[in-house]
Amino acid sequence: MDAPHVVGGPALAELGRAALEVSPLPGRSGIRARGEISAFTRSSWEQALSELARRHAGVSYVELSDVAFVDVAGVTALAVAAMSLPHGRVVVENPPPQLPRVLEMFWPGLDRIEVAL
Repeated sequence: MDAPHVVGGPALAELGRAALEVSPLPGRSGIRARGEISAFTRSSWEQALSELARRHAGVSYVELSDVAFVDVAGVTALAVAAMSLPHGRVVVENPPPQLPRVLEMFWPGLDRIEVAL
């Protein structure tokens, strides 16, 4: 995951579909996402989380301040990725408001994910 990966370009945006760009975080282990995490972008999100898990070294960061929306399946992919780690945790920074609510609803007490608002 050395360069941003974009799913859904201008043509998809014109059709009312969302786009997602995922890129590495400079200077620390993790990814930054921009756009929306939904059925249209799920494959790219899951690929980014798989790559994050492969490179995981204790603490991985997921920066979501530029994500406008994440659906339940997108939160599920994040939770499954975190639970599959052999050790450590994932710190989710500045997520959209629905992400912590969905985590608390379906995975209360999941200590592999820390949400930093």
